[in-house]
Amino acid sequence: MTAAISRLDLGAYEAPRAAALAGVPLSTVYDWARKDVVVPSISPSREKLWSYGDLLTLRLVRWLRSDKPDARRTAMAEVRAMLDRFVDDLWREAASGHARPTIAVDASGHVFHVERSENVSGQRAFDDALDLFAPFEDGPDLREPDAHLRIVPGRCAGEPHLLGTRLTTRTIAALAERGYDLDTIAALYPDEDVDALAEALSFEQRLARAAS
Repeated sequence: MTAAISRLDLGAYEAPRAAALAGVPLSTVYDWARKDVVVPSISPSREKLWSYGDLLTLRLVRWLRSDKPDARRTAMAEVRAMLDRFVDDLWREAASGHARPTIAVDASGHVFHVERSENVSGQRAFDDALDLFAPFEDGPDLREPDAHLRIVPGRCAGEPHLLGTRLTTRTIAALAERGYDLDTIAALYPDEDVDALAEALSFEQRLARAAS
């Protein structure tokens, strides 16, 4: 069962975690924060912390700035204009249950808001929309990372966790780092499915590789 995403302003992810979950290189995450492109909304200074909604914004900007089969990459000035005009509406739509954003681009890379039938440059666009929740580059699905895992902004501070519990994948990974094998971890959590615990370990290993 897919959890409803209703509060995109929740969650709190430090830079390496935000980068790994968003599927955006860590250096890029820092660069966009420094240049005020995607500013971490939970804590913009000292220990920077990004929200769940920021993860979606990171993915959107990364997609716009990448070459696509039928469109050029979008200029950063166009991306900034899109963020100023459209992004609040997009996240309200996402929180209301839309699985895909209503953003597309035209062949020249100009940004287009599908429902409004307008773009920043006033040109006609084609639908090259992106499912921001689905796996993105090296980043996982942001609602269902695996069969037994879920991410909900208002649960466990937005951390990936085992379905129906408050047991985070980070907790399982921390035990493994201390030398506990899967059987020992399973003995500590006898009510949890061993397959779910194995998924948690595998998931954290993938995130660690993505963040490295």
